[in-house]
Parts: sequence; C-alpha cells; structure tokens
Amino acid sequence: MTQFFTSSDGLRIAYRDEGAGLPVLCLSGLTRNAADFDYMAARLDGVRLVRMDYRGRGRSAWSDDPMSYAVPVEARDALELLDHLGLERAAVIGTSRGGLIGLFLAATARDRLAGLLMNDVGPEIERAGLEKIFDYVGRNPAFGSHADAAAAMPALMTGFSDVPEGRWLDEVRHHFDETPDGLRINYDPGLRQSFLAAFEGEPPDLWPLFDALEGLPVALIRGANSDLLSRRVADEMRRRRPDMLFAEVPGRAHVPFLDEPESLTVIREFLDRCQ
Repeated sequence: MTQFFTSSDGLRIAYRDEGAGLPVLCLSGLTRNAADFDYMAARLDGVRLVRMDYRGRGRSAWSDDPMSYAVPVEARDALELLDHLGLERAAVIGTSRGGLIGLFLAATARDRLAGLLMNDVGPEIERAGLEKIFDYVGRNPAFGSHADAAAAMPALMTGFSDVPEGRWLDEVRHHFDETPDGLRINYDPGLRQSFLAAFEGEPPDLWPLFDALEGLPVALIRGANSDLLSRRVADEMRRRRPDMLFAEVPGRAHVPFLDEPESLTVIREFLDRCQ
C-alpha cells in the first residue's frame, strides 16, 4: 500500500513500507519508481522493504523547481523518509540513479547506512549509456498503448535475452500511463532539464564517495551487456574492495531486473552481511 510523508521543503513523497526484519531502503532508477523492485520483493523474506518514489516520479508530487531533481536533494528525501519511519540505519539497494544516491549517502551520512548494493552503476558512467538516456528522458514514447510498447521492447532493448514472459508488458505498465492520446511518462518532464544540466562539463570524480564505503558491506550487480557500467569500472571497484560481493548477469544490459538467480544470490548474501 502506498503511503505519503511531507519533505522538509513541502513536497508530498510516496513510499511503500512492507515486511518485517532488516530495514532495506530501495532506491530506483532515474525516471522510475518503487515498482522497480517488485520482481525482487516477491523473492525475499525476513526484510522490511522501504521503497520511495523520488520527488517528481511515480505517485510523488512534482516540484515547482525542476533543478531540485538532483542527487543531493533526493538523498535528503531518503534520509527524511528514514526519520519519518523512525529508522536509524538501513541497508540500501540502489538501481542506477539509486546507486549514485547511495554513494552520496556514504560520504555524507555514513552512519545511516548498514551497507550498499549497487545495481549496474558505479563511480564512472559510460558516455554511450548516458547518450541513450539523453535521448528519452522527459519525452513521451511514440506508442499508442501498453501492448504496442511491450511488443516493441525486444527489438529496442538490445542486450537483453531470456526475458520472462510478460515482463516487458509489466515494465511499460510500471513506467507509462495509457491515455487516449497514447502513452505518457509517469514523471515530471522537467526532470530532463535537471538531468542534462548535471552532465554539462567535466564529470565529477566519484571515486572518493565509493572509498567512503570502507568498512561497510558492499555489493555490485552488473548487466553483462551494460553500456552504462563498463567492465573496466567494475574491475576497478573490485580491486579497491576485494571483499565486495559481485555478480555479472548474462542476458542483461542496463539494468538487471534483480530477480535473476545471479542477482538474488548476491542480494541475499549482501543482506546477511548487513544483519
């Protein structure tokens, strides 16, 4: 069931809080929402899954200032959600954008983290993967219905194979609303403005944020065909943290769905380490 709290700057933020056990804060991809973790949630026991729709996404309110769609602000919202729920610490599972927020939290609020699992993201992002996001972020897809979009996904989502039956239909339903005028994104189009601005100029050095995870359980899941997280960066992450749990998921690009056997093995061991 979706619930809501109010951020310190007055936005109504949606979240789900389900299960009992180790608190696990799930942070989704850039344009995505709590549904990112539906496939994983169905296969985990003994954890309290807290899933947030970032400001401007899913069922959360849109901001009057699109530039507030930024990692530091979204990290602040995440901490305020933990405060709202009375949780001192949580293990974080971050997909793409969510992993970057997790890195930011490691550097600024390390005491609130029980550990960080990054799904197909790291301290360096490949430009080829970014260019694809630049193409679609903030824009409505050219499909008339969920069924039309799902039928097109196998050809559009290169790098994916052996996708469960019905998965593409689930995906498009999670991320687009069906209207008489065709599919519409279920997030604020203003996200495009802030996202493009964030990548103007030289990219920041995020390796110090990764190094701030020293002493915490860390895990990485990489899609074997990812164009956002290179094998080179994954190898460097493993070199710096030899104890880091790692899985490379075959038949997946950006991003794994987190219900693959390889993903679940790492997720469960990561959560055990965070206990």
